[in-house]
Amino acid sequence: MSVSLAVVENPEKPALAAQTAEVVVLKFGSSILRSPAEAPLVASAVYGHVRAGRKVVAVVSAFGGATDRLLAEARALGLSHSNDLLPGYVALGEEKSAALVAIACDRIGLDACALSVRELGIVAEGEPEHSRPSGLRADHLKQALDRHEVVVVPGFGAVKSDGKVALLGRGGSDLTAVFLAAELGLNKVRLVKDVDGLYDHDPNDHAAPALRYRRASWDVARKLGGALVQHDAIDLGESRGVEIEVAALDRADGTVIGERSAPPGPAPALPPLKVAVAGCGVVGGGVLGRLLADPRYDVVGVLVRNPNKVRDVACPQSLFTADADELLSRKPDIVLEALSEGEAGHALIRAALEAGCDVASANKQAVSRDPGGLQDLAKLKKKRVFWSASVGGGAPMVETVRAARAAGEVVGFEAVLNGTVNFMLERLGDGAAFSEALADARAAGFAEEDPSSDLEGLDAAAKVRLLAFEAFGVSPAVEDVPRDHLTEATDASGGVRQLGGAYLKDGAITPSVSLSADHGDPLFSNLRGEGNALKVYGADGRVWRCRGRGAGRWATTESIMADLAEIVRLRRADAGLN
Repeated sequence: MSVSLAVVENPEKPALAAQTAEVVVLKFGSSILRSPAEAPLVASAVYGHVRAGRKVVAVVSAFGGATDRLLAEARALGLSHSNDLLPGYVALGEEKSAALVAIACDRIGLDACALSVRELGIVAEGEPEHSRPSGLRADHLKQALDRHEVVVVPGFGAVKSDGKVALLGRGGSDLTAVFLAAELGLNKVRLVKDVDGLYDHDPNDHAAPALRYRRASWDVARKLGGALVQHDAIDLGESRGVEIEVAALDRADGTVIGERSAPPGPAPALPPLKVAVAGCGVVGGGVLGRLLADPRYDVVGVLVRNPNKVRDVACPQSLFTADADELLSRKPDIVLEALSEGEAGHALIRAALEAGCDVASANKQAVSRDPGGLQDLAKLKKKRVFWSASVGGGAPMVETVRAARAAGEVVGFEAVLNGTVNFMLERLGDGAAFSEALADARAAGFAEEDPSSDLEGLDAAAKVRLLAFEAFGVSPAVEDVPRDHLTEATDASGGVRQLGGAYLKDGAITPSVSLSADHGDPLFSNLRGEGNALKVYGADGRVWRCRGRGAGRWATTESIMADLAEIVRLRRADAGLN
C-alpha cells in the first residue's frame, strides 16, 4: 500500500503533464540504527518527506556492531583482508538493515522496496575493502524509483568489474549516499547522524564550549570531520558539486558542507519538549509508546477514562489522569489528542489552545465540528492546531488537498475514507458473513467495540466535512451529508466501495457518503484491506491522487507523529533555533 502525493496528466490537456516528484537522498548510519528496534525511527523520518510529496532514497548502514561481528566471523574461518570473498559477507550487514527498514516503512503504509548491493549496481574500482565508485548501473534504481515512493539501499558495498562485491572503506555509507545523489543529479545529500552537525572540537570534550558550524568548507570538514564524515565522501562531494548536510534525526538545523564556511557559534540547547497525550486506545497507545522511548520528549500526562485500566503500553501509573483540567495543569508544550469521542475531544483542543499549547489531533469527529473556529483560536493564541492524522490514517489526504488548492481552484474530490469499512467490504465480497467480517476488522485493530460510526457512515462524513473545509474553505453541516449504511443486507459484490466526496458548483457544495460499485477507477477498486485513497479535481483539469493505509495503529500513529515533528520544527523556527 503506497503513500503518495502526485499530480497526474489530464488526457484532454497534454500540457498538464504529471509532475516529477522531488527525490531526496538520506543516509542513516549505525549511530542511528543501533539495532532493529531503531528501524521505525528511520521509517518515521522517511515518512515526513514522502508526506511532503518527495521520493526518498534511504541509504543505510549495518546495525550497530554488525560489521565488526561479520568481520570476526569471517576471519575465524581464515578469511583475511586480502581475500576477495570477505566483502560479500560483510556487506550482508547493510543488506539486512535495508530489508528491515523497508519492512518498517511498509508497516506504516509507505510503498517501499529494498535493493541488494548487486541490484543497486554501484560499480567500484580499487582494493576489495577500500574501493572507489566509478559508475552506476542505473536501471534497477531508476525502475525502483519509478514504482515506489521509498527505495532503501545498502551503503558501504559496491560491485567490481569481475562481479564480486567490494567495500567502500570505513564510513563508506557516506560515500554511497553522496555518489547516488551525484548520479541522480542532485545538489545536496543529507547524512543523519547522532550529532547535530560539525563542531570546532569534540562536543564531549567539556574543556571549552564546543561551537557548531552552520556552514563548513570542504577543507574545514576534512580537517575537523574526523570520523563524522568519511573523507572520500567529502572529496567526492567537492568534485561532483554535491553539498553534504549533516544533522541529527528530525532536526532541520545542522551543518552544510560546501564551498564556503561561516564562523562557528554556540549550538542552541534543546531541552525535551513536554507532551501530553489524550487517549490511550489504538492510536493514543501507539503514540504514547513512541514518545516514552524518545528522549526528545517528556510525557507529562495521559488523559484516559479509567486510569486504573491495564494498558498494552508500559507507562508509569502516575502519568494517567481522568481530569482534563488536571492534565493541562501539568503545563504541556504540546497536546496530542486521540480521544474516541468528538465533543470531549473538541472541548479539550479548545482548552489546550486557550492554555497556550500547540495541538495535533487524530480525532476527526472533534476537529470537523468547527475547523475554522479552531484555526481562528490557534491564531489568536499564537499557537498551532494540526489534524492530518484525523483523515486517511497514514495517507496524506489533508496535504494532498492543500497542495491542490495552492495550485488553483478545487472543484471536487472523492475518496475511500474509512479503512474499517473498506476492509469489511473486501471480506464481504469474498463471501464472508457480516458478523465474521466485523469480527476480523476488530481482531485486526481497525474496528472499535462500537463500530456504528464506521458502519453508519458518520466517520466518513466527518472526514468529508473536514476535507471540504480544506478544499473550499467551508465545512458542510452534519445533516447536509447524506450517508449510506453498511448492514447485513448490503450487497458487497462487484467491488463495492464506500465513497465520500464533495463537489462545488455555482457556489454550492454537494457532499455525500455512498456505497457504490460504479466508481470507475482502479485507484479505488484495487484498494485492499484498510486502504484509503483520494482524488482531488482542479478547475483547470488537473487531478491529484494519494493512497495509503487508512486505519490501524502504526499508520495513524505515524501521521500524528509527523504532525508533532512539524510543530516542533515550527516552534524552533519561531525561537530562531533552526
